[in-house]
Amino acid sequence: MSRRQFLKTAAVGAVASTGLAMPAIAQSTPPIKWRLTSSFPKSLDTIFGAAELFAKNIAEATDNNFQIQVFAAGELVPGLQAADAVTNRTVEMAHSAAYYYVGKDPTFALGTAAPFLLNSRMQNAWRYYGGGIDLMNEFYAKYNFIGLPGGNTGSQMGGWFRKEIKTVDDLKGLKMRIAGFAGQVLAKLGGVPQQLAGGDIYPALEKGTIDAAEWVGPYDDEKLGFVKVAPYYYYPGWWEGGAMLEFFINKDAYAELPKPYQAAVQSAAAMANVHMQAKYDAVNPAAIKRLAAGGAQLKPFPSEVMEACFKASNEIYAEVVAKNPGFKKIYDSITAFRGDQYLWFQISEYTYDTFMMVQQRKRAI
Repeated sequence: MSRRQFLKTAAVGAVASTGLAMPAIAQSTPPIKWRLTSSFPKSLDTIFGAAELFAKNIAEATDNNFQIQVFAAGELVPGLQAADAVTNRTVEMAHSAAYYYVGKDPTFALGTAAPFLLNSRMQNAWRYYGGGIDLMNEFYAKYNFIGLPGGNTGSQMGGWFRKEIKTVDDLKGLKMRIAGFAGQVLAKLGGVPQQLAGGDIYPALEKGTIDAAEWVGPYDDEKLGFVKVAPYYYYPGWWEGGAMLEFFINKDAYAELPKPYQAAVQSAAAMANVHMQAKYDAVNPAAIKRLAAGGAQLKPFPSEVMEACFKASNEIYAEVVAKNPGFKKIYDSITAFRGDQYLWFQISEYTYDTFMMVQQRKRAI
């Protein structure tokens, strides 16, 4: 018998012999096992890995008393039904992207990313210090779960195209794998949005069934080999200035947790949130170099296209705000926050980063 087990057994025996209650600290760390379903496959190691890191930190913080088993998309439920599984308490929690569920309510999009709103740093600031967590959880309460920030991809790429996009007219009739608000924007400009699972994108591009597709960014896109069938790699992904992932937790299950376990959940989620973008920022530079060397032609969207998409996005927002009070409440908070953030970023981040980028182009760094 190990020393730890001996002491634990001795303590239990001593308490039992005296008729006293177990110490409060022992009562506050009962063995609990949860299941977490991810909306992502294991091949997306950075995103899927955030859930694994979360579970690992929970176990370590509770001396392995609170264990969370992580399942990849499809192992328990399909990836796009993860939130439903949490609502119904089929599982206690999920790691997912809120905008997968815009079919239920467009407000879900605001939990992940929507065209021309916040970048990843602004999202964190809004969530943690701008009331964003409370606002989103007020909305999520209708679905019987809470959400905690659980990672961010950072600004995504604009996708892979079989032909160049030079004017807004080039979007007309364009069949693109893209969903959510961005798909509505594309449709408003004459495009044809398509919804395809990750594994179906490459063959659709290869056969010409679709003309373009967005996925994530260099590190994840490289794995799917899009450069072989759609060489034009556009940026930026204006519909996702920073895609935030979340841990959805069944409200009743969370309420039943001892307070120390609730604290561990919040801390582990915050750690996963930081680690995901840190890894993407570390691995994307090398991936974009490899893609360029392999034939990817990097192209910025023309200003004319960006302006048209911005205008169309605002028109769609106005339509949704007019008929969805819940969406309006959160959207108004985000846009007010965005105004102040970009005022500050122009003074701080933009001037510093622009200067350093000039130095890089001069090969001074």
